[in-house]
Amino acid sequence: MDGILDEILAANAGYASDFGDKENLELPPARRFAILTCMDARLDPAKFAGLIEGDAHVIRNAGGRASDDAIRSLVISYKLLGTREWFVIHHTNCGMEMFSNEIMGDLLESSLETATIDADGWHDIGKGPGTVDGRFVNWLTIRDQDSSVLDDVNRIRRSSMVPATVSIHGLIYDCSTGILRDVAGAKV
Repeated sequence: MDGILDEILAANAGYASDFGDKENLELPPARRFAILTCMDARLDPAKFAGLIEGDAHVIRNAGGRASDDAIRSLVISYKLLGTREWFVIHHTNCGMEMFSNEIMGDLLESSLETATIDADGWHDIGKGPGTVDGRFVNWLTIRDQDSSVLDDVNRIRRSSMVPATVSIHGLIYDCSTGILRDVAGAKV
């Protein structure tokens, strides 16, 4: 594991050596918007949305879902830092489409080791003990991308903490083309 740490520290040293005037970036995002998207390593919001440092808030979680914590971050982004538009961006071929709450509960109950997947589904290859705690979590899995985007946009809009003046857009990023697609009915 130290190899990865060493790589990160070396990359950071190169970045910091050319840091320039980034210390003068303002705390509020310059372009006054926030993106809620998935943590998937294939997504680079800076590239697919044309961002540079200081432009926007980017909030990431598994699936880019409108969890309580994501909404908390969006509300802070608006209330304290002045964002006016929010983008909920899910993506094709998302890992959150590959399991259910039940499957995750079963895997965690078996062991806490990393599971594997093949044509027959998920398998826990670890040795116990596991935990039943995973059965009490809504993992916010995805069955249909368009529906999940609509659900998340609507959940955000229904929050009593979100003013009607904030524009909310719902999009899907295509991992095979890099194209963002508007989800019908997801702009409020």
